[in-house]
Amino acid sequence: MIKNIFYKIRLFPNKKKESYFALYRILGFYPKNLRIYKEALLHKSSSKEDSNGRYQNNERLEFLGDAILDAIVADIIYKKFPNRNEGFLTNTRSKIVKRETLDYVANQLGLRKLIVSSTRTRGQKNHILGNALEAFIGAIYLDQGYRKTRHFIEKKMIEPYIDIEVLAKKEVNFKSKLLEWCQKNKVNLDFELLENFTDNEHNPIFQSQVLLNGLLAGVGTGYSKKESQQQASQMALRKIKVEKSFPDEIFAVDLQG
Repeated sequence: MIKNIFYKIRLFPNKKKESYFALYRILGFYPKNLRIYKEALLHKSSSKEDSNGRYQNNERLEFLGDAILDAIVADIIYKKFPNRNEGFLTNTRSKIVKRETLDYVANQLGLRKLIVSSTRTRGQKNHILGNALEAFIGAIYLDQGYRKTRHFIEKKMIEPYIDIEVLAKKEVNFKSKLLEWCQKNKVNLDFELLENFTDNEHNPIFQSQVLLNGLLAGVGTGYSKKESQQQASQMALRKIKVEKSFPDEIFAVDLQG
């Protein structure tokens, strides 16, 4: 508290004080490194070249924040649901970190007013808010460390805006979401059954793979074909999100065809 008051007094003559105060309202503390938060809120459509010739935008911070968010959310739900299996925990984490959820939280936090992007980009459905929130998390981690980042995710994001108990009960149809993405981008979607066997208790196990324009995108295992395809679809969606070059590889196959 005293530290925050000190920062506030020190900032009154500072020309950047409005930026600091805007971030304070979201973070609950004053940033040490304002530059890194500005970078987190700079969309690639408004990239700026720095003194080293590198175009600055929030993509690198988004990559970092995505990994940190996954780890912290995994830790939170692991402790919250001590008796649930890996599949349940994975699905619950996916619901929390999915783009629609992050878009909503980012909007509630007020990030929309701070993001710098082209007018054209703002009018598109491209999850610019959720991506910026991940970059914002990356900035907090670099500026304040793990403990402050976890506190922000738990106290500023999850507790006010996400009911984990309710969210955990909701079914996420990954296959449907993947199909929607494929239809939007004119990509061929195929599921193939790889294997069918039984476990130690003689329950049937199915393993399926999903191909996008013929490229392997994900493999899933489950107690039914549907469950295995859901798992494969979840992996494919994750790959599309995390591996930035993968969608380009998919589209390139289509162009060659």
